Amino acid sequence: MNQDNFPTKRILGIITFALLLYWALLHPSQVGAIFSGAFSLVSPFVLGFAIAFIVNVPLRLLEGQWDKHIKTPKGKRPVCLVASLVIVAGIIFALFFIVVPALGESFANLASQLPQYVRHLEALYFSLAELLAQHNIVMPTLDLDLEKIYSTVLNFFTNYGQALVDTTVGVTTSIVSVVVNFVLALVFSLYVLAQKETLMGQGRKVVTALLPQRWANKTLEVATLTNKTFANFVTGQLTEAVILGSLCFLGMTLLRIPYAAVVSVLIGFCALIPIFGAIIGAIVGAFLILLVAPRKALWFLIFLIILQQLEGNLIYPRVVGKSVGLPGIWVLAAVTVGGNAFGLVGMLLSVPVCSVLYTLFREFVNHRLEQKGLHTK
Repeated sequence: MNQDNFPTKRILGIITFALLLYWALLHPSQVGAIFSGAFSLVSPFVLGFAIAFIVNVPLRLLEGQWDKHIKTPKGKRPVCLVASLVIVAGIIFALFFIVVPALGESFANLASQLPQYVRHLEALYFSLAELLAQHNIVMPTLDLDLEKIYSTVLNFFTNYGQALVDTTVGVTTSIVSVVVNFVLALVFSLYVLAQKETLMGQGRKVVTALLPQRWANKTLEVATLTNKTFANFVTGQLTEAVILGSLCFLGMTLLRIPYAAVVSVLIGFCALIPIFGAIIGAIVGAFLILLVAPRKALWFLIFLIILQQLEGNLIYPRVVGKSVGLPGIWVLAAVTVGGNAFGLVGMLLSVPVCSVLYTLFREFVNHRLEQKGLHTK
């Protein structure tokens, strides 16, 4: 009787799945709303796992040093966990307290010197017009009225002030929601890190209980590979960021380029974004320097291009590419595809995800070659 019911259940399952898929294809907006609502419910826990994964990198290093030097398990987890949180929070706060004030100072400097910049550009334009007029080339008349510019800006804020206030209130509400979710995620991450061995053991039991032994072993193998790859990627990215930031600070100090500390921290932080972080750091850094010393900005860009060539050809492939076991060409492909598909998050996660897929596919190909009696090298 069980054997007779088995095909029927399978057919009913296939029909149900087909109907659900057909409905989903006809109502994509409703499906998107369902997934969006579900993700908003679990987002604090997803963020908590992400925080736990990042904090676990220094936590493992500190616990290793604890076992090496102190050699007693008493107090190891609480002390190392607090120290890891202090390290991660210190890096984040240092970034904001160094870079953000410098950006604010630069924008204030730009606002105060805007009339001077406008007059300078106007003088350059008239000089160019006079030069071209000698060759019978007539430039269009340039009429820059500073008072008119200021009145236009003032009228904009007057007319759209209420809209800006409403937008500010909405943004403030969103920020409060983000802060609440972050606090929940932080608390959840602390529980995860405090009991990570217990949770890992429970996860293995659940997988082994629910799946056949063959699939359970394969699932645990993939999970172990994924955890190792992501941990190596985070460690490699942080190492590369420290190296690149240090080299940038050393070079800018020797060349006497202003904002050496601020720009170096910014360059190191942007290095966490594979490949394209260099472009972001170069634009923001050049803007900061341009407002203080325009000629130095050119030297900064030349120096940064040379440094980025060194980073792209030597540091990144050896430190990050080697740590995740992914060749340089696939690192570039992964970042490009991930960035186009999922934006900044795709850039950050594409390399370790591609590394896991690359390793699994390589093992599959080698296994097939061994079955055919061919060499795997």
